[in-house]
Amino acid sequence: MNLWRPQNDCGTDCLLTGDERTEPPKALQVLRFVRLLGALLVGALLVPILPLLTEKGRDRAGQAWGRLTLAALGITVRLRGRAPRGKALVVANHVSWLDIVALLAVAPGRMLAKVEVRRWPLFGALAASGGTIFVDRARPKTLPDTVADVAAALRAGAVVTVFPEGTTGCGASVGTFRPAMFQAAIDAGATIVPVTLRYGGPEASFIGEETLWESVRRVLALPKPVVSVSVAAALHPEPAASRRSLARVAQAAVGTPVFLPAPVEETPVPVPLALAA
Repeated sequence: MNLWRPQNDCGTDCLLTGDERTEPPKALQVLRFVRLLGALLVGALLVPILPLLTEKGRDRAGQAWGRLTLAALGITVRLRGRAPRGKALVVANHVSWLDIVALLAVAPGRMLAKVEVRRWPLFGALAASGGTIFVDRARPKTLPDTVADVAAALRAGAVVTVFPEGTTGCGASVGTFRPAMFQAAIDAGATIVPVTLRYGGPEASFIGEETLWESVRRVLALPKPVVSVSVAAALHPEPAASRRSLARVAQAAVGTPVFLPAPVEETPVPVPLALAA
């Protein structure tokens, strides 16, 4: 494992086999795909508009698109705890590309993403126009500039979401949190909000060397997809705080994610009724 480009030990061998999997009817999978295309079309229409909006306007648009996309896929979102509304660094475990959509739906703001995401069809353009901050993992010398960009966004009052593991996994465990982006919260005097994402099993994950399309196909075939977003108590770092200590505390707060069923004291997140499955 390279510390700058970490790899999760969880591979595709954690996925259920054909005999173990239960899939919805093919007609429902096709319907979800068609609705997903509709959500992507809405995203395409937002690309030229988002840069013209205020920060709050982009947040509202991103939240609406996130909820629309989850509804298109038939995914139920359950929120436990209170999502931050401003000047907060959200740190979450990383399981899937769905993490970004789910967090947009409940805690809209700016994202930190690997620069490769910028090249994804449509998603990359949508991310860039929505204010995503990109990190180039192939150029370690640019990391201080990226930390400074995150700190500047926090000082401006934004919610910035990062995935300190630096890679995705199957969701059965959480990897080591890298400390770099915690320095941005210290520099900006922002709170740190640990968030735990849980899914119904490893099938929602984006792992190994698979393509984005392979992961999307598995999501379309989930029988009753649910994502649980659990928000822990915020951390309030002092100016002299250690980013490494904060990373360890936040990692412990996220804990070891387990597959659903999760605790039942959660609030369903509203989705567009016309698309609810």
